[in-house]
Amino acid sequence: MRAKVATAAFLVVAVVVGLVAIGSGDYPITVPDVVRTLLGNGSPADTFIVEELRLPRVLTGLFAGAALALAGAVFQSLVRNPLGSPDVLGFTQGSATGALVAVVLVGGGAVAVAAGAVAGALATGAVIYLLAWRRGGHGHRLILVGIGVAGILTGVISWLLTRAQIVDAARAILWLTGSLDGRGWGNVAVAGGGLAIVAPVLLGYTRALTVLELGDDPALALGVPVRAVRLVALTGAVLLCAAAAAAAGPVAFVALASPQLAKRLTRASGPNLAPALCLGAALMVAADVVGQRALPGHQVPVGVVTGLLGGGYLIWLLARRSKHV
Repeated sequence: MRAKVATAAFLVVAVVVGLVAIGSGDYPITVPDVVRTLLGNGSPADTFIVEELRLPRVLTGLFAGAALALAGAVFQSLVRNPLGSPDVLGFTQGSATGALVAVVLVGGGAVAVAAGAVAGALATGAVIYLLAWRRGGHGHRLILVGIGVAGILTGVISWLLTRAQIVDAARAILWLTGSLDGRGWGNVAVAGGGLAIVAPVLLGYTRALTVLELGDDPALALGVPVRAVRLVALTGAVLLCAAAAAAAGPVAFVALASPQLAKRLTRASGPNLAPALCLGAALMVAADVVGQRALPGHQVPVGVVTGLLGGGYLIWLLARRSKHV
């Protein structure tokens, strides 16, 4: 019951933060006016600003944050470790590599970047799965393999940037930072479509993932098809990372922090997929609002804000875990 109440509360917070974000900017709009405009009763000026400029940005943030948080919760459940995150395991770097190949070597536009991010994430997921689980698998093994793959891909990303033309390199660096600036309805479709397709499947595996956290042998004894569940969950989480990266860039640490914060707030066992999903959406948009207001006259990309906050959280998490070793 506590988890359901917390999930509803996180969802309400995400909606409220989204409304505040829509009303924020050089042309401020009150929350009641935002609601009135979304219901079709706003002035022409408010309607244009809300529906054409701000709503796509906020929806992209909500969907991308939810996708990253759900993916992070699945990864952390699979590896049974709070450090299990796309940022740590190399999937974010895989998406970035695929997108950079599309930008630098192919010279493609937004569609090519999105396709490259998805292809890069899937290829990385396949490599990590084959290397980590060829003998049954273990959470620590996946983390170690993921860290190694992430290191290799980081070097590839640096090499691709040195090969790029100045204009392409600038565009690639901006994308690598992670930003919601200038996002349109195409980005909403990518992030929202991926979430709509994958999230119901993963949420349906909540019980199986909860049992799988007990270990492979107990899960098999309880009738859980371990390999099938692991493969479906991993594939779904990789697709969510790819969709989020294609829409907003490789935004850091949302996938790491959201599931752990959700678990601490709900105080419930298991992967806490639904609470993490709602909390991740709220955190993403809240970070974007902070980025818009932190430095007057300048917009800080949401990836920078989440990186600063998430880096501090990661240091705290590592320090806390070291006390229990």
